[in-house]
Amino acid sequence: MISPHVRKLRLATEMRQLRAASGLTADQLAKRIGRSRADISRLENGHIVDQADVIRILDALGVDGDRWTEVVTIAREAGEKGWWESHKMMGDRQALYANLEAGASTIRLYEQTFVPGLLQIPEFVGARTSATATLEPLSGTDEGVLDGRSGRQRMLRRPGGPTLAVIMDEVAVHRLAAPPDVVKKQLHHLATVVNTEAKITLRVLPVRARITDFAVPRCTFSIYTYPDPGDPQVVAIDTVTSDLLLTDPDQVTPYDRLYERLWEAALPPEESLDLLTRAAADLSEA
Repeated sequence: MISPHVRKLRLATEMRQLRAASGLTADQLAKRIGRSRADISRLENGHIVDQADVIRILDALGVDGDRWTEVVTIAREAGEKGWWESHKMMGDRQALYANLEAGASTIRLYEQTFVPGLLQIPEFVGARTSATATLEPLSGTDEGVLDGRSGRQRMLRRPGGPTLAVIMDEVAVHRLAAPPDVVKKQLHHLATVVNTEAKITLRVLPVRARITDFAVPRCTFSIYTYPDPGDPQVVAIDTVTSDLLLTDPDQVTPYDRLYERLWEAALPPEESLDLLTRAAADLSEA
């Protein structure tokens, strides 16, 4: 399935464009279909999906044929429920990422502090869940978070799943984000996965890396691209308590450019793999 969140954003864009092309204001369109201006605004801002209202609007604007079918299909997909809907205890933030990952063709991650969630082992997930609980209340449960992580990893491995390109800051390799024995096992797992999974690529960004124009990254972020060129590219920015999503091309483009510079400055995959295995060996000797 295609990300319902992304399709909802796409639907909002389509509805705004159709109304603008008709020369109607939101008030005029609302009166024409017997709804309130607030209903139109919520639909055009991506806050709700009401397929019945979408069909009323299309009929009122005289949209038919293939265009009608296209927009109604987007509306139907925007209203679908993903597998994460039945895993309520996986946590709200993780459910958001599961939604963004659904149907993506490419996922690009810059991880500043942790091993990416899509590549974490259960022991590491448990350690991070415990650490997070010391800072803020969990929106899910320990078991739910683990189940959610497993579900996301299954979706990544599915036939036709997205390619995953990871830039992992060297700090995230060496700074302990879990007990040493867990980190050692996690690094070995990470090295194995990137060495055997063709659609997963990982580069480590060294602390001493020379980045073009000194464009050092300020935060962890991820970029999601979808097969339909009409769907927006999404950037998700990870903060301590919430996630900021960007879809405006003017805001997304700087992250595209930054990712390219970080990718160029990072170690090649083979050298990155060597760094991971050496870091795991160092933990064995500590």
